[in-house]
Amino acid sequence: MTLKQQDVKAFAFKTKAMLSRMEHKVQSARQRESIYWHLASHGVPKSLHCLCLKLAEEYAVNAMARSRLPPPEYVSRLSDPSFHHLVLLTDNVLAASVVISSTVEKSANPEKLIFHIVTDKKTYTPMHAWFAIHSIQSAVVEVKGLHQYEWSQEVNVAVKEMLEIHRLIWGQYYKNLKEEDFEYDGEHKRFLEALSPSCLSLMNLLRIYIPELFPDLNKIVFLDDDIVVQHDISSLWELDLNGNVVGAVVNSWDGDNCCPGRKYKDYFNFSHPIISSNFDHNRCAWLYGMNVYDLEAWRRANITETYHHWLKLSQESGLTLWRPGIIPPALIAFEGHVHHIDPLWHVAGLGSRSPEVPRDILEAASVIHFSGPAKPWLEIGFPEVRGLWNKHVNSSNKFVRKCRIMG
Repeated sequence: MTLKQQDVKAFAFKTKAMLSRMEHKVQSARQRESIYWHLASHGVPKSLHCLCLKLAEEYAVNAMARSRLPPPEYVSRLSDPSFHHLVLLTDNVLAASVVISSTVEKSANPEKLIFHIVTDKKTYTPMHAWFAIHSIQSAVVEVKGLHQYEWSQEVNVAVKEMLEIHRLIWGQYYKNLKEEDFEYDGEHKRFLEALSPSCLSLMNLLRIYIPELFPDLNKIVFLDDDIVVQHDISSLWELDLNGNVVGAVVNSWDGDNCCPGRKYKDYFNFSHPIISSNFDHNRCAWLYGMNVYDLEAWRRANITETYHHWLKLSQESGLTLWRPGIIPPALIAFEGHVHHIDPLWHVAGLGSRSPEVPRDILEAASVIHFSGPAKPWLEIGFPEVRGLWNKHVNSSNKFVRKCRIMG
């Protein structure tokens, strides 16, 4: 300023412009980093591919890997209401093994546990091989592929229609996504999550058909494949849902009337009159991932039919009622049928950025849920919480060692 005789005003003007450019570069870099981070969450690690291939090979050459699941003497338990039935819909062998091993380890009565695993056709042989070779002591495990179900033509048509509408909603959202939607820090993360492949995952979407998948069961506990059970959960089957369909965490552990996840406004388009006239934008969304279901009440309340009704309404309304994903239409279908359970039954968000759950809450939680992109089996998983999952990986297993699974 002294040498060039510039006035203070001009200097301030140039400095402000320079800082603005720097800020824009930083913001742009953050957005690119966030996009790359989410892209990394979409892939399947080579180690998991390796595990499935090794197990599929074992299924082909080892008669023990093809043995019946469960053994014939336990088949009668699969529909016995005196046992505790747990359902997993997954195509991830390693994740399923962690869910089951952690549940059995913490159970006070593991001999009462019946695990029902439903998987897709390509994963059926490795999934079957794993649990046939590594039989769970005391507990019973059933592995069933979708190709083994004989559904009616009506159900098959309904499932195809559901998949197609979800794809259309996803495509509409993607088409309308503009570059300026990423201008606001924090908002772009929600857009990226909404475009996650899990939004179109058949195994995720089939949750709404649990009563059809298990017509002989009346009460089950549903577990996502990205959870770890830390304490005995047997009392969940004794829980009185007061006539409701689902037991779920609605309020958070860190205060009354505090949403543990998100509010309706984070999922739905409240500028649309159909949504704004039927729902409260500040209502807390209940947590998916560890839920108690009364399947008899589900059937009486026609939950699945309500779900399909709203899918068709969304299609007729231009596919703009909600963001892509399995949660929005499920929130609507179960509206008025949710029983609140203690927040420490289910603590979620450990796969989201910077999980801020206090250590004492993590330790007290019966179930911890790695919901979010940073799954513990991915390299982007957070080291500070990944150990809670890793300790249940069977690191001594020859297939796990050969495939260099993180443990």
